[in-house]
Amino acid sequence: MKVLVIGLGGVTNGGKTTLAEKLKKMLPNCDIISQDDFFKPESEVETDERGFKLYDVLDALYMDEMVKTIHNWMKNPASSGVVTEGLQNTCDNLKNTDVHVLIVEGFLLYNYDTRVYQPADTPGYFDGHVWPMYLKYRSELEENASSVVYLDGTKSQEELLSYVYSDIKEELKKLKEANQKVTE
Repeated sequence: MKVLVIGLGGVTNGGKTTLAEKLKKMLPNCDIISQDDFFKPESEVETDERGFKLYDVLDALYMDEMVKTIHNWMKNPASSGVVTEGLQNTCDNLKNTDVHVLIVEGFLLYNYDTRVYQPADTPGYFDGHVWPMYLKYRSELEENASSVVYLDGTKSQEELLSYVYSDIKEELKKLKEANQKVTE
């Protein structure tokens, strides 16, 4: 069985979850793992000198558990415990594929070695903490990653969905063709 893991990273409240959910409805054998599901309890999240809870740092997350969940899914997608839903508008040429797709989405997805986001918005929190942390971790990502595709946040959700979906379809097509060559 082949698997395709897709990472959607970016700033908090940037549309990652929305994009992931729309893609899931369009892709066969698709599951989502959200980094938001791995936040530590509020009591374990540090507070900075301005009183902001520091959610936008790796220490606010149980990243080891997230990685373990991803690895378990990769070993056996069908019995991973990740909840799946039926397909809605799947492209016909992808329906009968034996490739399982995992979308992993999160704001610090690419900054760990190896959320519907609804906190109380304290005035100044986004500008004072969220955005600076995003810029810091994006800079680290750019130094260490080899093939990251950036999406233009000024584009409509539909344009972004279409762009990402096209890329995924191409990857699935390549995997399907490679699988067919192996079985011939």
